[in-house]
Amino acid sequence: MTKLDIKQRVKFYQKGTFTVGNRLVDKKARSVQASMERSNAITSGHRACQGCGEALGARYALDTVMRVTNGKAIACNATGCLEVFTTPYPETSWQLPWLHSLFGNTPAVATGIAAALKVKGKKDTRVIAQGGDGGTTDIGFGCLSGMFERNDDVLYICYDNEAYMNTGVQRSSATPPTARTATTMPLGDAPGNVFGTGKSMPLIAMAHNIPYVATASVSNLHDLETKVEKAMTFRGSRYIHIYVPCPLGWGHASDITIQLARLVVDCALFPLFEAEHGVVTGSIPIRKRVPVEEYLRPQRRFAHLFKKGAVDAVRIAKIQKMADENIKRFNLLRKETETFDGVTGLSLKESKYT
Repeated sequence: MTKLDIKQRVKFYQKGTFTVGNRLVDKKARSVQASMERSNAITSGHRACQGCGEALGARYALDTVMRVTNGKAIACNATGCLEVFTTPYPETSWQLPWLHSLFGNTPAVATGIAAALKVKGKKDTRVIAQGGDGGTTDIGFGCLSGMFERNDDVLYICYDNEAYMNTGVQRSSATPPTARTATTMPLGDAPGNVFGTGKSMPLIAMAHNIPYVATASVSNLHDLETKVEKAMTFRGSRYIHIYVPCPLGWGHASDITIQLARLVVDCALFPLFEAEHGVVTGSIPIRKRVPVEEYLRPQRRFAHLFKKGAVDAVRIAKIQKMADENIKRFNLLRKETETFDGVTGLSLKESKYT
């Protein structure tokens, strides 16, 4: 018998890809995307940029919805990158009923869909609303608050890339301090976006006492899937805020999207947590704590903080303080590690800034 006569069955259940050679894992530990029965809510052929975090986050979120509802789901999408790159007329990448609303009224449209389904007695068909941070925290903020206040039976998912990427990288109320955008240029004594502005949509959602609120990152796709699946067990308004890096708007290499999505969690600028009826019920501890500088350096939108080799120690320290406050608020360090000075990553006793 020759080698050509030997047939080996390829097992298509690697952890995150069909690529042969990945470590095989138990069925319970596999992601949706590693299953041959995956839903493919977004099919290939869309026009997203290489390394787009939003395309990845939306696919995992909607695939999970399709799986847990047996395909009985309707999505409503605000204007933005996700709408533009998936539906260039007359094409579409969506494999489920999908509606495009205006920039600011997606929650209201989704509420109307849910009401129509209720009248028709279609209780098994669930409604998902989607938007970027601009359509969620800014333009659609009033409609979203109204949806929360009425406790309408809609899961709203925000894909947060921290600016209006589709219209030219303008600042949104989710843009972090010091970040360069087309409307917060790195000029003057306080270059980039100023401190003391913006809002936390997850905390605002919690203040409405809705059944379920969660944050997720594309660096932890199992956690993202789990939270979407859990959200679908509730009735009423639910909100999931997903962190999705944008290579174009942030000025980072397209192959480090997942790395940045992990660093922002590990430095505590984006805590991963869940809340039910306004109370935090759990958080994911940081695996390996890093200073915020490790997250900021690879992005050109923060390049002015490290201009000509000089570190803007004062402003980086203020960002580090924001991360430290998140650690305390959401209990992100189960076992306290060294305290960083917020600039070099050294412990306080080793730092030249103390």
